[in-house]
Amino acid sequence: MGLFDIFKKKEVVYEDLDLGWMQVDMHSHLIPGIDDGSKSMEESLSLIRRLSDFGLRKIITTPHIMSEYYRNTPEIIRMGLEDLRNSLKKEGIDIEIDAAAEYYMDEIFLEKIKNGEEMLTINGNHLLVETGFINKPQMLLETFFQMEMSGYKPIFAHPERYQYLLGDKKLLEDLVDRQIYFQINLLSLTGFYSKPVKDFAEMLLERGLVKFFGTDCHNPRYLDMLETLPRSKSYDKIREIKILNTEL
Repeated sequence: MGLFDIFKKKEVVYEDLDLGWMQVDMHSHLIPGIDDGSKSMEESLSLIRRLSDFGLRKIITTPHIMSEYYRNTPEIIRMGLEDLRNSLKKEGIDIEIDAAAEYYMDEIFLEKIKNGEEMLTINGNHLLVETGFINKPQMLLETFFQMEMSGYKPIFAHPERYQYLLGDKKLLEDLVDRQIYFQINLLSLTGFYSKPVKDFAEMLLERGLVKFFGTDCHNPRYLDMLETLPRSKSYDKIREIKILNTEL
């Protein structure tokens, strides 16, 4: 050993990403061409093959339903799911796949809930919902209330990404008191979005407020970054806590 070898930094070797502990990814955008996720069937198959290699046994993919941008319907999503399943079978990719939706919470969504329109749910009555990232929707709490009165259990998608929630401790506690389920994106723990998002996700994790994890996979870049998750200080913790993904 040379003199200067003593001062060389020891290279840290990280383990490969393993999502077997999560079992089910319940937030992704893998039906091609219907939202801002996968652009082609070829891309979808490649992404799903990688997710399967990470150890997942099931994927529940959740296309956006957003009145102004992605006017998907249950029929459109079911047709896309059927095409995707057929393509997976042809390619010999052996993983269970189902579909629900990620609903944008606005006045139109609230009216759909009030009118009893069909909703694409997860595990019977769980409904994945999101909002805009900057401003708190005026009808946020009312919408959650109406969902619950209609028999749905809300899952709030990636709360760590909402700037309005980051600075509003009272609102956070209101949501906790209402027992709204929080789903955080695994990518948030890698710093993919920003450091404040990462810090908020870690706080939710430390407080035991996370009920679901999701990849929110849209394209190959998401999975490339997801492979760095074992470097996160939260990697050991997320594999130890009880989450509801495993019951889906």
